[in-house]
Amino acid sequence: MVTRPRWGLRAATALSVLVLGAGAIGHAMLTGLDTGISRVDPFRDMKNRPEGGHGMNLLLVGTDGRERITPEQKKKFRLGGAPCHCTDTIMLVHISRDSRRASVVSLPRDSYAEIPAYTDRATGQKRPARPVKLNAAYAEGGPSLTVRTVEHMTKVKIDHYLEVDFTSFMKTVDAVGGVRICTSQPMSDRYTGLNLPAGSHELNGGQALQYVRSRHVDIASDLGRMQRQQRFVASLIERATSSGMLLNPVRFRKVATTMLGSVRADEGFGTEEMLALGRAMRGFSAASSEFTSVPIGSMGTVKGVGSAVKWDPAKSQRLFRMIREDRPLAPARARKARATLVDVSPQQIRVQVYNGTGEDGLGRRVDGALRATGFNTTRTPLNGDSPEVERTFISYDPRWDRSARTLATALRGCEIRAVKGQGRTLRVTAGADYRGVTPVRAQDAYQGEFGAVTGDEVTCP
Repeated sequence: MVTRPRWGLRAATALSVLVLGAGAIGHAMLTGLDTGISRVDPFRDMKNRPEGGHGMNLLLVGTDGRERITPEQKKKFRLGGAPCHCTDTIMLVHISRDSRRASVVSLPRDSYAEIPAYTDRATGQKRPARPVKLNAAYAEGGPSLTVRTVEHMTKVKIDHYLEVDFTSFMKTVDAVGGVRICTSQPMSDRYTGLNLPAGSHELNGGQALQYVRSRHVDIASDLGRMQRQQRFVASLIERATSSGMLLNPVRFRKVATTMLGSVRADEGFGTEEMLALGRAMRGFSAASSEFTSVPIGSMGTVKGVGSAVKWDPAKSQRLFRMIREDRPLAPARARKARATLVDVSPQQIRVQVYNGTGEDGLGRRVDGALRATGFNTTRTPLNGDSPEVERTFISYDPRWDRSARTLATALRGCEIRAVKGQGRTLRVTAGADYRGVTPVRAQDAYQGEFGAVTGDEVTCP
């Protein structure tokens, strides 16, 4: 089985990262960069388009070109197979009007869609509107039909079109000095060759490609891969904005040349647009980006289309209305201390607190501290069986051992005790040694109605 990479999220957003630095570099260093961009005209003869909103909307499309990857690299990083020259990933990127926020919405390639009626440019034949998978728009009508289909589905007006293949991906990662990725558990995928122990890793271009391609790491499959791609892009933004690369003219030009050499874009995307955007986005960081995918309503086989995913009508309409209205997708949150990475999101762990000492109010303090870091406490602490517990301990059903380890990370130094048949609720008995709760977070915590996360929430602690 050959797994095709959905690489557009990483490669196309990497391009966006480079654009952010344009204002810091200056016109002289950027002059000539856009001459290497191949041009397309996706907006030609388009009529009845949506009204423009606030901010700027880019449609980022990824194809699977790999012509410049060497035979040795193909073998080492499991990149065999012929490219299909189709769209593996389609994304809508919204840059806010104040240029302080970038919202990335992934549109699944297998989304159920309706191609608008169009005229085949090669034959002149008129083709009627009909249901298809979203990636069929590119296969049939290229960039123009893709833009028309996305605008038809989202009612969001597209301002610019960018198309990238993944040939330059490894060189781009290497040019920025690699990317740091953290994993809470070992990751292994025999199809891509990925093999990472738990912990922090500096990935070079080839290793990063394995990381973002892998879909056989866990049962989450494509959802898990999408989450890993989000973590990678956020880490790439963090590396690019914190390493000084955007302020180094020579280094910036090297990375930009590598990336822009494989881009196709509309005629309106050039040096002046890069400069204007870059000047406005000084100070951009991982926290300035937010990631989500269009809400899915159902999945299954559609007659005449095949296996496809249907968007949730109400939620997707609200999502794209927020894009049009230039509103943030990730929920507002108070800035917290850097949290320790854990395997299970605290929000998914139910906890009952017991006071194991004679200290009045200790149970309430422990319950409140655990709830403040995200745990789903009962809010009704109880007294323990003994008022003389010296060491705080957790009792848990072995079926919820991952949750127990997460809770133990928050209660450093505590004891854990397996109790068969206890059920999903974990019990914390606070002892005389209790000294507070360590903030923790999971890599893939679900945030808000659209599951949107900001970049700093998915990078290494």
